Amino acid sequence: MKKLFVTLALASLSVLSVVRANTITENFSTDPLQNGWQIFGDTNLFQWDSTNQNLAVTWDSTQPNSYFYHPLNVTLTRDYDFKIEFDLQLNDIASGNENGKTSPMPIGLGLLNFSAASSPDFGRGIYGSAPNIAELDYFVSGSFTDNTGTYPIAPTLTPTFISGDGFVYAPSAFIPYEVTFPTGKVIHISLVYTGTNQTLVTTFQTNGVDCMEIPPVVLSNDFGSEDNFAVDAFSISSYSSTGDPYDSVLAHGTMGNIVVTIPPPAIQNFTAAFSNSVWQAQFISQSNWLYILQRTTNFQSWTDVSISTVGNGTNLFLQDTNPPTGAGFYRVKAERP
Repeated sequence: MKKLFVTLALASLSVLSVVRANTITENFSTDPLQNGWQIFGDTNLFQWDSTNQNLAVTWDSTQPNSYFYHPLNVTLTRDYDFKIEFDLQLNDIASGNENGKTSPMPIGLGLLNFSAASSPDFGRGIYGSAPNIAELDYFVSGSFTDNTGTYPIAPTLTPTFISGDGFVYAPSAFIPYEVTFPTGKVIHISLVYTGTNQTLVTTFQTNGVDCMEIPPVVLSNDFGSEDNFAVDAFSISSYSSTGDPYDSVLAHGTMGNIVVTIPPPAIQNFTAAFSNSVWQAQFISQSNWLYILQRTTNFQSWTDVSISTVGNGTNLFLQDTNPPTGAGFYRVKAERP
């Protein structure tokens, strides 16, 4: 089973309020910075165009890691569904804009963990240094040179998942599947991820007609059963090449009509209290999740104090019928079967 602890430890008689997730919609008809969007890093890379109602974006690896992002107000893992849609027009893109760095750095569009991505130690081009990502990456063509010669690198368009410990799963980058993203054309991109079968389906359309194709990504095939990601923001990401001796990118384009649909948290409206000497947790559950109440007295180990209960999409009650005489702390474990 894929396990997820979605609430922190709670002391007896504590109450936790959980913010309900929603749909993030942005058509850039008004200033996005007044609509929950934020910029981290170089603000000059992201410019709202009020006339054309889109966002002008520069991806420049010579600059620090920079993000035009919107918090999700919930942390998603591989067990949650999500859907991302947006319009992307690339005007130009090239690698080799930095001396000696002729291998392509990706431009990234998707989900990341903001705390990790804003860390000074975060390096997208350094293996193991960019944890917790679920995004679509485009690598333009480039080349790689070593003491044996210079080798061409084909353009690659691939969904990329990176686990919390930095394991990278970008399947289209490691199979003979080359895709050149067109320039000067608006492409509507849709990424639909289903947690129950661990599958991401990505489509590309122009005027409602499919224009490109990449295969679905199934995490359970190669993304190990213990690998997971934890993402909490949608981001248009310009990655720095600092610390990366090989990769670079400079690209310009526009983004528009962003819609990010995320599920409600597995646990909402959590309350906990004693009722007739029985410690009881109450919350709104979600269908297709299993819930177990756990207890600890020392935070060294946790004990299941309820049976595994299937969520019903409404109020669920879990009880500890034999609470300790001293202090006890509780959490609810939610898992997808």
